[in-house]
Amino acid sequence: MKKTLYVFNDGEIKRKDNTLCFETNEGKKYFPIEDINDIFIFGEVSLNKSLLEFMSQKEILLHFFNYYGYYTGTYYPREHYNSGYMILKQAENYLDEDKRLLIASKFVEGSSKNILNVIRYYKNRDKDLQHIEESIISLQDRISCCTNIGELMGIEGNIRDIYYKGFNTIIDNDDFIFEQRTRRPPKNQLNAMISFGNSILYVLILSEIYKTHLDPRIGYLHSTNFRRFTLNLDVAEIFKPIIIDRIIFTLLSKKMITKNDFEEDLGGILLKEKGRKTFVQEFDKRLVTTIQHRELGRSVSYRRLIRLELYKLEKHFIGEASYEPYISRW
Repeated sequence: MKKTLYVFNDGEIKRKDNTLCFETNEGKKYFPIEDINDIFIFGEVSLNKSLLEFMSQKEILLHFFNYYGYYTGTYYPREHYNSGYMILKQAENYLDEDKRLLIASKFVEGSSKNILNVIRYYKNRDKDLQHIEESIISLQDRISCCTNIGELMGIEGNIRDIYYKGFNTIIDNDDFIFEQRTRRPPKNQLNAMISFGNSILYVLILSEIYKTHLDPRIGYLHSTNFRRFTLNLDVAEIFKPIIIDRIIFTLLSKKMITKNDFEEDLGGILLKEKGRKTFVQEFDKRLVTTIQHRELGRSVSYRRLIRLELYKLEKHFIGEASYEPYISRW
């Protein structure tokens, strides 16, 4: 299985025959190109046109993050799976309000059901989350009644707000108290972890979209506008609860990340490099973790689940099968 390469050190990435050479002050490391799926770059790294041509040839995306861990952009190679027919079908499903609402509601449905499964997982472990569960179910019942994207986004936001209120019960740590969702900059440690985790999930899904015929610029829940990518944001809603949130709970319960892994900067709270490395290690570990897929009758990794979700969207757009979001089963 191809791997994601995470680069935190400063240095230079070069092409060396059919390998990548990462040169730092400590020396050189070589990585066979055939083993690499995509590259997440957090350090100060220099590269040249020859490397970018090599990345395009091998269909490898480079994702860049700044000093503070914020996503800044992607080197998106020339697309090899472009399909004019698929783009037309995606546009058709976006421009038709009823078709767009149907797809968007499926993303919210998948998100809310996976959120509920996370709540029930911890409720079954003696966490007092009954009121959270009931409130989410009440809102979830209203998803099918939404008549426009604005209403749907409102329901999705309310579900997530209630869900976040359960974080303090699940985490049960005075050093990590959730008050309200804040972004750019996050105002406390939990918000910093959520923002960082969501960001790396967005770019991971972007890498998976690149391997399909889908165009990442056409989203449905998140409006297609002058933002470069939106479809990855849509698909991420389904996987945030079962990948990112579960990672956060694991890191805190095992004290793999503590309050000492954060710093005040840019008017908010940010993860230090050590904390980001720890988070990324757990993220990568989760992506290769396999679960039994009931429909396929075999084990698949979480990364493969994301790709399968994209294939389901392709089938929906060409009228082969109606899209149903992935729902976790624990």
